[in-house]
Amino acid sequence: MNQEHQLQAIRERIDALDEQLQSLINERAGLAQQVAQVKLAAREVAVFYRPEREAQILRRVKERNQGPLPAGEMARLFREIMSACLALERITTVAFLGPEGTFTHEAVLKHFGHSVKAQALMAFDEIFREVEAGSADYAVVPVENSTEGSVNLTLDLLQTTSLHICGEVALRIHQHLMSQASSVEAIRKVYSHAQSLAQCREWLDAHLPTVERIPVSSNAEAARLAAEDPDSAAIAGLAAAERFNVPVLARNIEDNPNNTTRFLILGRTPVPPSGEDKTALLLSTRNKAGALHGLLEPLAKHGISMTRIESRPSRQGIWEYVFFVEILGHREDPNVAQALAELEEEAALFKLLGSFPCAAL
Repeated sequence: MNQEHQLQAIRERIDALDEQLQSLINERAGLAQQVAQVKLAAREVAVFYRPEREAQILRRVKERNQGPLPAGEMARLFREIMSACLALERITTVAFLGPEGTFTHEAVLKHFGHSVKAQALMAFDEIFREVEAGSADYAVVPVENSTEGSVNLTLDLLQTTSLHICGEVALRIHQHLMSQASSVEAIRKVYSHAQSLAQCREWLDAHLPTVERIPVSSNAEAARLAAEDPDSAAIAGLAAAERFNVPVLARNIEDNPNNTTRFLILGRTPVPPSGEDKTALLLSTRNKAGALHGLLEPLAKHGISMTRIESRPSRQGIWEYVFFVEILGHREDPNVAQALAELEEEAALFKLLGSFPCAAL
């Protein structure tokens, strides 16, 4: 068999598989519609998006994957299928700190897929209020960056909100140089958020040492400006390049290739166990010697791993602090439940922020 006949046979097999895949995806979508009908027929407040269920599905996708597609890429494909199927049940509205094309927008799409309604808002407190009032179903907010540290405004708003943490997403922050210019040498100025300029300083010093660096309000705004000015460039993510149709001239120019931002998913209802979970809470201690040690002792006693602790001013008095704590396990796990009960007895302030599925890169 000559090469052309071989290629033709392979293409025919691909066409047949495409037809099967399309049929199976539509069958899955039909089952999603049946799920919606059952929920609505129960005449209860229907919860369509189930974070723990989706986390379990994506873990199984990765576990059974045998290549040649990487497990992460296979999970991304299934995420989009689930997103499209969920939209047949009900469109999910997700609030985030805008504008569109930012890294937070990328986090929304990574976690929920492209079939949600992404609602760009311009202030953190507005994001919380939209979900609390029911105008949006969920919020995505940054909580920490691997190089810049905590996002304090998010931690402060968690002290007063009634929302539950129901998920997390970790996003590798890849910075790209984009421009309408024909080459890097033709660029005369670079726009970006101040943090992104700082994160790409070494690359800029090496490749554009004399070019003016102009900080702007967001990377999406930088991409918009670069789209209008052929002598300029922007440093931003791929979502901004796609939104404003700006060609990427250099990829992954960040100084730290492991730079990662973690985002929290906030909603109005608690999340059942998924099998691999975290629990977040706010604690404060009474002002006495050894108070913090006594506060955290129940975690060690019950063999619970603490993955994070961060202090913030309580805003209730001078030099009073609350601790944002994350532990491995779900609030319904027996050892976690026992430890939380003992923590509540010991703490001056005890607020359970939520249990949620662990994220993967």
